[in-house]
Amino acid sequence: MEKAAIKQKIQTLREELEHHNYRYYVLSQPEIEDYEFDMKMKELEKLEAENPEFFDANSPTQRVGSDLNKEFQQVEHRYPMLSLSNAYSEGELRDFDQRIRKLTDQSFEYVCELKFDGTSISLQYKNGELQQAITRGDGVRGDDVTVNVRTIRSIPLKLKGENIPEEIEIRGEILLPFAVFDRLNAEREKEGEALFANPRNAASGTLKLQNSSEVAKRKLDSYLYYLLGESLPSDGHFENLQAAARWGCKISEHSRKCATIDEVIAFCREWDEKRHGLPVATDGVVIKVNSLRLQQYLGFTAKSPRWAIAFKFKAEQVSTILQSVSYQVGRTGAVTPVANLEPVLLAGTTVKRASLHNADIIKNLGLHISDTVFVEKGGEIIPKIVGVDTSSRHPMAQAVLFIKNCPECDTPLVRNEGEAAFYCPNDAGCPPQIKGKMEHFISRKAMNIDGLGEETIDLFYNQGMIRNIADIYELKKEEISQLERLGDKSAERILKSLEESKNVPFERVLFALGIRFVGETVAKILANKLINIETIQSASVEELTNIDEIGGRIAESVYNYFRNEENLQLIERLKAHGLQFELNETSLQNRSEKLNGLLIIISGTFEQYSRDELKKMIEQNGGKNVSSISKNTSYLLAGNNIGPSKLEKAQKLEIPIISEEEFLKMLE
Repeated sequence: MEKAAIKQKIQTLREELEHHNYRYYVLSQPEIEDYEFDMKMKELEKLEAENPEFFDANSPTQRVGSDLNKEFQQVEHRYPMLSLSNAYSEGELRDFDQRIRKLTDQSFEYVCELKFDGTSISLQYKNGELQQAITRGDGVRGDDVTVNVRTIRSIPLKLKGENIPEEIEIRGEILLPFAVFDRLNAEREKEGEALFANPRNAASGTLKLQNSSEVAKRKLDSYLYYLLGESLPSDGHFENLQAAARWGCKISEHSRKCATIDEVIAFCREWDEKRHGLPVATDGVVIKVNSLRLQQYLGFTAKSPRWAIAFKFKAEQVSTILQSVSYQVGRTGAVTPVANLEPVLLAGTTVKRASLHNADIIKNLGLHISDTVFVEKGGEIIPKIVGVDTSSRHPMAQAVLFIKNCPECDTPLVRNEGEAAFYCPNDAGCPPQIKGKMEHFISRKAMNIDGLGEETIDLFYNQGMIRNIADIYELKKEEISQLERLGDKSAERILKSLEESKNVPFERVLFALGIRFVGETVAKILANKLINIETIQSASVEELTNIDEIGGRIAESVYNYFRNEENLQLIERLKAHGLQFELNETSLQNRSEKLNGLLIIISGTFEQYSRDELKKMIEQNGGKNVSSISKNTSYLLAGNNIGPSKLEKAQKLEIPIISEEEFLKMLE
């Protein structure tokens, strides 16, 4: 594959993964199963490793997905909450065992634990009392949800017993039992509200409710599975869990110590059969090295511990009847077919719908109405049709043919060469696209407008108050306050946030416009390179593709966006409302070429600045952040608690190692 094609493939994967990160962690509305996401991530990791010149510090491979919610105070974790690597076969478990045995000649035990399918939580106890409960967030910082967690009866507010450390962190999983989930969805269906997709989404959404009394009614549950601190009772992880159980914590009774990888595999096989009898959702087994000293020695990669792995169960499969196919239109105009099924119980929940993704999937499956279809829940989340029983098909059954016109505005659909999806080109007149663009515009990573959400945007649109993103800035207090479920306080909050959004920096405004293929990273690159909207607007396709990391598809999309008169008028209106359409003076003043061409890797913790702040300094001064050390790395910027493997590799390759103070002197 040519370098240009590789570069484009990498960028496409990054944008897809960022999209799915957002759907999963922010909206709790995943579109693909875990396995498919993991495969895309592995493909991207491989391409980036083989092509280090295309490194991007903001690539999904460099981060853990985020579930941050602006409504809660954000708190930095004392110990990062990293994700686990996944294994899908017994062979991958044996590979994991071999990797550890190559790193140490010590004898060791494993601990096998059921992987509960909920939302992660960090509980901070001081002198035996619960001080703070923090969500996983982006792994570095999360939301303080202490008030809500206090309503969960299985979480002790005070630890009891002996030998309780003065300060201790206990991590676990917040869950919604199947029985409670079914009752909750039955109530929502009765009230005409959208149903939760699965217990995990319901648990995540409940934990972020603003009304803690409502949280209490949901009857969340928990299992705690890991202890962190300076004075733990034992070197054994399993033994520490038993101590936590004595202190009043709810620990799974099914955890087991295993002496060999064969015992681990036997545990996984056993629970793959028995898991359906549990009252809560599980999607695998977590395997950990028991010794904390050995865990510390083995250390971490950038994203996960080397001493633990998650074995994911194979998706459960059932058969049901395809009743019809409907079509949904997204923000970008992409039309997604959805299979409407005869309700069937699958992995603990009743499935009525399944995504068909695109026209090619329908064609390859050869679907007919009333077919008996086989449905899986990949990763126990998204139902997916994986096959058809053609032997039971009625001879007069009607084949499913992909629609030719938009189901919302009746515009003829188009399909671009090389793309799987059909699109509705009527982006200015198709209601789901208009509302989708507004929902994107107000989102946290874009304009971050407090008080506005999907339901509010829908309400304003249906009332005829807004038709595009510029209309949002012309909302009046008296218009908002008279609407149902709103009022003066809500109106004031929305208007205040709209005013504050006028200070959002240019790169986020550019991202908020919703230009196709322009994600956060691309918006930042364009803003930093071209400085203002006028320069971007006048740039040719060739000039855009000459910018590092901007491929032909992105360049053409940007160029075409600014050839549309309606888009130009929209931008002029937003300018008139005071939005930022050029880099501010501070950003421009801080720019330099002092680090031009330098590849710098950061490791450890620092005294004066956070890692994110240091990375921003590197970018502002013409350098590039990298995630792995190679012979091309210019410097290792080392703080406290630097990863031993990075330090060893840097020394082996004779990469210069600089301190935070030395780095800052380079910028003077």
